[in-house]
Formats: sequence, structure tokens, C-alpha cells
Amino acid sequence: MANESRSRTDRHDSKGLGKNKTPKNKGKRKSSIGSILLKIFMGLFFLGCVAILSGMGLFWWYAKDAPELDQTKLDSTVSSRFYAANGELITEFGSETREKITANEIPQLLEDAIISVEDRRFYQHIGVDPIRIVGSALSNAKTGGMQGGSTLTQQLIKLSFFSTNAEDQTLRRKAQEAWMAVRLEQTKSKQEILTYYINKVYMSNGLYGMQTAATKFYGKSLDELDLAQTALIAGLPNAPSAFDPYVNPENAKSRRDVVLKAMLDNEKITQDEYESAVAEDIQEGLQDINDDNQEWKYFDNYFNEVIAEVKEKTGKDVYTDGLDIYTNIDVDAQKRLYDIVNSGDYIDYPDDEMQVAATLIDVNTGKVTAQIGARNNDAVLGNNLAVNVTRDFGSTVKPITDYGPAFQYLENSTGRTILDEPYNYIGTDIPIYNWDRQYMGNISLRTALTQSRNVPAAKLFEEVGADNISEFLQGLGIEYNAITQSNAISSNTDKIDGTKYGISSLKLSAAYAAFANGGTYYEPQYVNKIVYQDGTEDEDSFTVSGEKAMDDTTAYMVTDILKDVISQGTGTNAQIDGLYQAGKTGTSNYTDDQLAQLDTSNGAYPDITFAGYTPSYSLAVWTGYNDKMTPITDSSTHVASDVYRELMRYVSSSVENTDWTMPDGLTRIGNELYLAGTYTQPSYSSTSSYSSPSSEISEPSSETSESTESSSSEESISSSSSEEAPASSTPETTPSSSEETPVSSDDSESAAPPTPPEGSENTNE
Repeated sequence: MANESRSRTDRHDSKGLGKNKTPKNKGKRKSSIGSILLKIFMGLFFLGCVAILSGMGLFWWYAKDAPELDQTKLDSTVSSRFYAANGELITEFGSETREKITANEIPQLLEDAIISVEDRRFYQHIGVDPIRIVGSALSNAKTGGMQGGSTLTQQLIKLSFFSTNAEDQTLRRKAQEAWMAVRLEQTKSKQEILTYYINKVYMSNGLYGMQTAATKFYGKSLDELDLAQTALIAGLPNAPSAFDPYVNPENAKSRRDVVLKAMLDNEKITQDEYESAVAEDIQEGLQDINDDNQEWKYFDNYFNEVIAEVKEKTGKDVYTDGLDIYTNIDVDAQKRLYDIVNSGDYIDYPDDEMQVAATLIDVNTGKVTAQIGARNNDAVLGNNLAVNVTRDFGSTVKPITDYGPAFQYLENSTGRTILDEPYNYIGTDIPIYNWDRQYMGNISLRTALTQSRNVPAAKLFEEVGADNISEFLQGLGIEYNAITQSNAISSNTDKIDGTKYGISSLKLSAAYAAFANGGTYYEPQYVNKIVYQDGTEDEDSFTVSGEKAMDDTTAYMVTDILKDVISQGTGTNAQIDGLYQAGKTGTSNYTDDQLAQLDTSNGAYPDITFAGYTPSYSLAVWTGYNDKMTPITDSSTHVASDVYRELMRYVSSSVENTDWTMPDGLTRIGNELYLAGTYTQPSYSSTSSYSSPSSEISEPSSETSESTESSSSEESISSSSSEEAPASSTPETTPSSSEETPVSSDDSESAAPPTPPEGSENTNE
């Protein structure tokens, strides 16, 4: 029993000893963990201090180079200046019409709107708002957004001293903005800062300052605006172009309502006031904006493209970055073009609604020296039809789509013969007609282009091939979404991208310039250089190196034929005594169904174009109406070539008049041009089984009247080309192709096309 008792006691003691050891070990482990945590905490604290001190050092390093606070910059606009090609100042954008208010003239309603939407803690912070910065950071982390943390004071600093572009918002710049904002708050009152902001901000449509916008938009001062109008004005500086109520009314309403909701949340307006203002039409009370700067009207469309080019190539904002922009515009040529298009001193226009788009380019540099994109248009930065690719340029495409590629890839001569005969689009039963619904039999390529025959053009397209033609066109800055044989005589295409695919006055002028200079394509340029506020210059962004688009022999052969177009073909109305020049006419058609809707006994055409060039300038002119169903009639087909003739005569008077020099790789035999070593005696025997009845064969005529409009028995299709007959399109597309109505040298009306046989396609060149 004693042994058993001792055994139980030993077991008890053993368990007891075990219990005593465990707490002791746990205490050691707790002590060890606590020590580690303390070290981690101290390490993080140390790193935090280092980070804070480093941040403060970096902030100071950046901030010490911040610009001095200059009151003149706070007070002035950051409008940009536009200079002409000769370096003369044309205008300072937006500064002429600015109206300013004083601090005691700020309406309470406007102040509430601005503070509510832009900087609710404006009257509490010292220029920067840490609470807002942290809140913005957390919001961005949560939503993935880009909510800004800048105060209204920082925005004023940015507008006055720095670029507003996102890519320029570096850490250095943000540090400098913050430092300057704090300093500004130490020297200016809140009301003074708010006043600077109200008077400085860009408000769209070339207007600076909220008082200016109120006057121009509504014909009222700021204190006369209702709640909805005030909210619109207060919200515009966030993105003036995007929220422009004239151009983007839906966006403008959305932004206005954001301002109203901010005012409601900030308890500055009641629920009833909010609901009433939200319900107000965004365009309520808006009036037409008239530009008080009479000089601006000459340059509106041109400067529209300048602004876009600066944005595209540098990311800078003309409205807010205070740039000196040196353009390529020739002021005298621009003003003469404006007067030709907008006055009755040079041309007899049929009415005030006819539109004109024209682009003049220096063929040796690609510089756009003059451009107009609308007639009788008073809009500020209005729609520029000169860059519009939605209209059909007709037969002006033949030199760049058919004949240039044929000379380049097939090594054809101008004397090569081609059979002008009844012909269908490849793989279809859809016929292509010439403008006169007749055929000339075997003719040279020179005659085919001079007389703008559709059938030879379509045949050349098929011979060269769509791939080669696309490559050739891309070398001239022109793309089609899906090029088909119908594009042999028309620039119509599926416009998936309204700015990329197709042809415009700008693109056509630049393409023809490559013929003029011997085969080099230059991307059109509106800007020569810009100078930033800090004095640095940027020329590199606007330097263009020409790219070889074709052989000089190709360019010369096309030019040699297009000289004949003006001297004896469809473009005689563009003749200028003694001037060496080349050119091409272009006319588009309506379908038969469209013609049936038109109440006219004369010819009717949606588009008439003339494009031509000299060794110095290339000029493309389009005419038509904004409403495509308003036709140009036979009595007005001369307008495009009239505009061309009047401007080309003016600009050519100040440059040397020289003829093109034939390249070494060509040989002239008689009137025709051949690549060296390729000449063979031409044969006029036809390999075609078709035998043209004599009644359907016509000889080339220098007085040919060209008009285009074609249709098949199933649907009406127009084809393009001056002196060409409307051609039906391929099944893939149904373009309204053009064929022009040439005007004789005495400016008489073009003859009406022959009446087609019953049941056949209606065709007039």
C-alpha cells in the first residue's frame, strides 16, 4: 500500500512539475513576440519618419523652383497667339472680348455653385486640403477613378502658371502648385482668389471668364441668370469643349445637373429649387454667338485645324496653355480665298446656300497655306467641310486610283491603247456607262483620261489590282475601308471612320501635290512651330519628311495628261493664260430613285469638284449643299473651277511660272510618253469580240460635256468622273459615283446628256 501511495504521489508531483514548467516557457515566448513586435513597430516608425522627412525634402526640392507669384499672370487670360507664315501676329485667341467683374460683384448664387462643385472646403483650407486629398485617394483606390484633390486655389495657380494637360501633371509640378497655392492664400483673400478664377477660366467658343460667357450665351450679366443657367456657367470650366451647350447639349445638361446636385447636398438650394432647375431645357435662353473679331472670320476653319493639330502632336491645349503658335497660313491668300467664296465680286453663285470647301497646299513642303471649309458661315470654330470625307469627289480620283498606278505598276505608256466598249463590273451583270452613253473604241490612255471615260478607268483598276491600288493610295495619305472596282470612278466608301476613310479637299490637294513635285508625298501641315510660356520652342513635332509615293516618271506622265484636261479636255474653264498647270474635274450623280424626288428639268448633281496644280501650289475645290438632296444644276457646274481659277491666278502671280522638266527615264514620241526602252509600235486591232456599231462610237472632242449619273435596271447608281457616264457599283457597295460635266472655255452651260433608251440605265456624264 505504501508503494502504491508513493506511486500516486510521484505521478501527482510529476504532473505538477509539468504545469509549473509550461507557464514559464509561455512567458518567455510572449516576451520574445513582444520584443519582435516592438522592433517592427520601431522600424516602421523609423521608416515612416524617414519617408516623411524624405517627402518633405523632396517637396522642398521641387517647390524651391516654383515660379514667382505674378499678379499680372493671375489677372490675365492664358489665351494663345496665332502667327502667320511670315511671323506676323494674326490674333490672340479669346482675349479681345473678355469681361471681368470685381469681388463685390460676384452673385451669391454663382459663388455657392462654384464652391459646392469645385471646392466645398474652400473657406476652411489654407490653399491645399489634406482632407480632400486623402478622400480623393481613398475614392480612387476604391473605384479605380481619377478624382482630383486640387483646391480651387490650386486650379487658379495651374491656369495661371502651368499647363493643364494631364501628362504634364508630374510630382514636381504638383508640389510647386501646392506650394504656390499656400503662398497665394497668405497674400490674397478668398474673395480675391475666387474673383481671379471667375475672370480667368476658359468657357468654350473662344470665350474667357464667366461674365463673358453669360453675356455671349444669354445676353445677361451673371447676376441676372437663373439657377439652371448659373449652374451651367459654374460647371463649364471642368471641360469647356465637352460641356459646350451649343455643340454637346446632352453633356452640358449632365454637368449642369451635377452642379445642382452638389448645391443641394451642400444645402445651398432647396429640393423644390433643385427639381425645377433640373427640369429646365439646357438651351433655354441661349442666343447665337456672334464673333466681335471681324478678322477671325477669315481664319475660322483654318484655326480649327491648327487647334486639332497642336493637340494631336503635342497634347497641349490652345485654350489653356498660353501658346505662341506659328502657322503656315498665307494671310493674303487666305483673305482672297474668303472673298472669292463669300462675296459676289468674283463668281456668280446660284444662291447663298451653296457650299464651297477648298485647300491650297505648297507642293514642295505639304504646308497648308490657305483653306476654307464653309461659305456664309458665322459660327466660331464651325464645321470644316474641307476635311470632310463623306462626299464624293467623282472623277478626280482617276489620276490617283487608276492612271497613276497603271503607270507605276504596269509600266504603261500614255500612248497605250485601250478599248472603250460596253463593259460590266467584274463578276456581275452590272454595266458601266460613259457619261455620254457612247463608246470611243480603241483610244490611248491619254485620251481616256483627258476625256474622262469610265470604262477604261474601270478596266485599268482591274488590271492593276485592288492591293496595288490600295498601296499606291496609302502612299498618298488616302485609305478606303474596302476598296472595290467602283472606286475606279468614285470616292464613295463605307464610312466606318468619318475622318479616316475616303477623300476630302485636304487629302485630294495633298495627293495631287505629289504629282506636282515629282512623286513625293508630304503630310499636310497647318503648324510650323509652337513656343511655350517658358520660352522653349517645339519645331520637331511639326517637321515632316516627305515620303516617295511614286516614281518621277509616273508623276510626270499623269501631269502631262492633266495639262491636256485643262487645255482641251473637261477642265477648260480653269484655264489661266500662260500658266503651266494641270488638273481634273469631278462630278457625282444621284441614283434614279433620288432623281425622281428632285423637281428639276436641268441636270442635277450632289457634288462638283475641281482639283489642279502648278509646280508651286496644289488646290482642290469641292462644291455642293449641306443637304445632299439639294442639287447643283447645269447652270452652276462652273463654280468649282471658277473658285480654282480665281485663287490659282492670284497666288501664282507672285511665284515663278515654270514648266515641269521631263525625267530622264521617259521618251516622248509624238505626243505620247514611254518609259525608256519600252516603246513598241502601237497596234489598233482589237482582241475583243465586241464590234462597236458606228452609231455608238464617238471621237474625242475638246468640247465634251461631262455629266455623271448611272443606274442599272435594278437600281440607280452614280459613277464618278469628269466626262464620264454614271457607273453602277459592285455588289459590295453602291456608291453614288461621279462623272463631271465639263464646262467649255466660254463658260457656257454643259450640254444635257442624251436620253437613254427606255428600260436602260439613265446616264449622264
